[in-house]
Amino acid sequence: MNIYVSNLSFAIQDEDLQEAFAAYGEVSSARIVMDRETNRSRGFGFVEMPNGAEANKAISELNGAMFDGRPMRVNEARPREERPARPAYNKSRW
Repeated sequence: MNIYVSNLSFAIQDEDLQEAFAAYGEVSSARIVMDRETNRSRGFGFVEMPNGAEANKAISELNGAMFDGRPMRVNEARPREERPARPAYNKSRW
């Protein structure tokens, strides 16, 4: 199950997120989303847990729990929405 985690401190690293969820079962991956331009955390991330029961327990117990001084929000991740392609930049128009 893919889990969305938000309201994270900008100091949290992938390893910190992995460790927090590992207390509830096997974690396949834990990733903090980084800003492309500044390479800083965007304050949210995703955790993948293969066992649904363990993932649901982690969600229910960690949602609202304090993590590095902030109450994190934990939910099952929704599938990414398809967005229409953005038009290419056309220099000749300017």
